[in-house]
Amino acid sequence: MSATVQLKLERQAVFEARKVSKVYRMGEVEVHALRSVDVDLYEGELMVLLGASGSGKSTLLNILGGLDVPTSGEVHYRDHNLTAAGDSELTRFRREHVGFVFQFYNLIPSLTAFENVELVTDIAADPMRVGEALELVGLSERMNHFPSQLSGGEQQRVAIARAIAKRPEVLLCDEPTGALDYRTGKLVLEVIEKVNRELGTTTAVITHNAAIAAMADRVIRMQSGQIVDVRRNERKASPADLEW
Repeated sequence: MSATVQLKLERQAVFEARKVSKVYRMGEVEVHALRSVDVDLYEGELMVLLGASGSGKSTLLNILGGLDVPTSGEVHYRDHNLTAAGDSELTRFRREHVGFVFQFYNLIPSLTAFENVELVTDIAADPMRVGEALELVGLSERMNHFPSQLSGGEQQRVAIARAIAKRPEVLLCDEPTGALDYRTGKLVLEVIEKVNRELGTTTAVITHNAAIAAMADRVIRMQSGQIVDVRRNERKASPADLEW
């Protein structure tokens, strides 16, 4: 039995994307960002989406997260057809089910770490306590600091706390270590792995850094808008042990 089939038997698919294509038109030029992609994301797994810049991984992540819609194909989140959803439905889907972490932290400079996280808890149905979210990412003692008083890694950990404070079922991370140095990047990956392990949050991390793939349950490699390889790590590496 293949690892993919075995994983399907063990876990329920949270996302199912079938024949998903995305074409951007710029004047008379068509750019095919995705070409008939099939992909699943399973309950509780940590998946790494690996590929060079321009391979289509960010486009795929944005479509799964309801930030973008495919040109063709279908995306299902459990029993919801996201490709048939309108703007208000997609907004509700993002608010209720998905946490996002991006390469750049998108914190509000005039608010403290506590207040940046609190913004999300104010609109969530069953949020964590702000202090609990910041404690989970190791920033309890920095909660009253402003972004300008925090290092890049600390700001990214605030961004992760903000993303998980609403208790999302899915955490989607787009190059979360891309703006960080090696040591700080590993600390951020440790936090992402901890969220996945302790909260059971289904997690997808996209990166161009092949070394990060060792921490995943599954690795999906993309090239030129297509999935070219899917494999499962029989033994996952700790983020602390990664080297690049």
